[in-house]
Parts: sequence; structure tokens; C-alpha cells
Amino acid sequence: MRKHVLSALAFSYLAWTALAAQPATSEPGTIYVVGDSTAKNGNARGWGTPFAQFFDASLVKIENRAHGGRSSRTFLNEGSWDAVKDNLKPGDLVLIQFGHNDGGPPDQGRARGVLRGVGEESKDFTMPDGKTERVHTFGWYIRKFVQESKAKGGQPILLSPTVRNIWKDGQVEHELGQYGRWTRQVAEAEHVPFVDLSRIIAERYQSLGPDAVQALFPEDHTHTSEAGAELNASLVVSGLRALDGAPFDRFLSTTGRALAAYRAPQP
Repeated sequence: MRKHVLSALAFSYLAWTALAAQPATSEPGTIYVVGDSTAKNGNARGWGTPFAQFFDASLVKIENRAHGGRSSRTFLNEGSWDAVKDNLKPGDLVLIQFGHNDGGPPDQGRARGVLRGVGEESKDFTMPDGKTERVHTFGWYIRKFVQESKAKGGQPILLSPTVRNIWKDGQVEHELGQYGRWTRQVAEAEHVPFVDLSRIIAERYQSLGPDAVQALFPEDHTHTSEAGAELNASLVVSGLRALDGAPFDRFLSTTGRALAAYRAPQP
């Protein structure tokens, strides 16, 4: 584990040094947000939209490339990942968060599910349109995003999924199945930073209580209101500020600097 932490720190330092060293007159670097509807939804109801207010636009750009309804697999297959990868520059950051749509059937309905786990297993499925597709594990897709980000000189940072407004015996859901754990495993294996956003959000929801949290979920138990998206965005920033070396601090706006760093305790 110690080796993983040191390697992640070294890579983070090199990538952020490249971004921070850009001349003041050059084009700002970019932070990309890659994920599903919990990060980008209509009317600023995904956290990736209000996320931009926490950064100084003269120093860094925020590109929210998340797509509603996508799993890690469909984000790749539909070309959304290539659109990010092809524009990556050395020193750019890529925040990667999936899980909400990855658990469905691989070959039925919207056909967006993946195989469980983080291994190299794969299986061929016949899709509803009759075509055959080789489907991989959740970890395989996340690992591909990480490795291809690194290959372009970018810094991938993995986030566990947002949590849902689901309570049992007075306790809010603290993780989305195994997806946060699998994301952490990929981060450790690939020596990249990981933010346990699931537990950061869950702790805040727990402190607010069920009634207050219910007000942040006007439609269902997964998608927040604009106020809920802003809260989650602030918690993303708090988690990022807690990364070793505080690499994000240089780029924060006054609003962003007002947020305290927070690292979720290990499960």
C-alpha cells in the first residue's frame, strides 16, 4: 500500500508540475469530468456543472463531459471517451466516476451492464440489434480510461460514485454496491489518486438527516436537485483538497478556498 501511495504522489506531482509551470499567458489547463447523469444532468442537477464555480477560470478550465445514462462501457463504446482522450494535453486532469449504470444486464434493455470485478475476464454477448460485443469487467473499463489518460500525459483521478437517498434503520446508504471498492482497487493498482466520494457524501447526508436529504432529491433516489448538485460538488472539492500535496489549491476560486479539505475514513 505504501508503494502505491508514493507512486501516486510521484505521478500527481509530475502532472501537476507540468500544469502549474505553464506560462501565465498560455491557455489554461483543463480538468475533465467523466461520468454519468449524477455528474451531468439537465438544469445543473449533476455535480459537474456547479463544480466549475470552485475554480479560477483564468487558471484552469472545467470541461464537464459526463453523459446521462452511461455506464463505463457505453461511455467508451459510444465515443464519448475518445472525445476526451483526443483532446487531452500534458498536465490536464481527468476526474473519472462510474457505477450507477454499470450493474444492468449486458445484453438486454439498454445493454449497458458490465461484468463484475476488476479482472481481465470478458464474455461475448449478442446485443438486441443482433451484433456481438465482447464485454469486460468494470475494472477493465476504468483501467483503460486511466492508462489512456496517462499515455497522453494527463492525470487521472478516480472517484467512487455518489450515494442515493436510501435509508435503512436510520442510516443512509454508504456505498453503491461494490463499485466504489472496485474503483479504489484500480486506483491502487494503477498508482493514481482516489477520492472516496461515496463516504464523504454519506457522512454529510447522515449529519443532515433524512428529511433534509429528501428535499435534495425531488424526483427519485439517485438524481439531486440543483441544490443537491451544488452540495455534492462542494464535497468533491473537499475530497480533492485532501489529496496529498494539495495539488488543486493553486487553481481554486475564493469560493473553493473557503471549503475545508476532507478525507473519508477507511471503510
